[in-house]
Amino acid sequence: MAKKLAISPIAGTKNRVFVKPAPAEEKTSGGIIIPDTAKEKPQRGEVVAISEIDEDGKKPVVKVGDVVLYGKYSGTEISFEGQDFLSMRESDIIAKF
Repeated sequence: MAKKLAISPIAGTKNRVFVKPAPAEEKTSGGIIIPDTAKEKPQRGEVVAISEIDEDGKKPVVKVGDVVLYGKYSGTEISFEGQDFLSMRESDIIAKF
């Protein structure tokens, strides 16, 4: 589990979520090593922070610690304290594991 962030999304912004993306795959299931230039952007990650309520007064469905699946081009990449995160709307999340 990722350490607790010293930041959190602002309430009232369509339930913004900060996600720590899973590392890109290093090898295929057959054992072939994937070079950096061919690695695909991960579509799975762990929720590390979420706004408490949206502008309609609704509470989020996901919670900190959930592993989620999101669209390939979802979110905005953010670097904070030397770590990379994605900031996205909760509605960009496709599923939770």
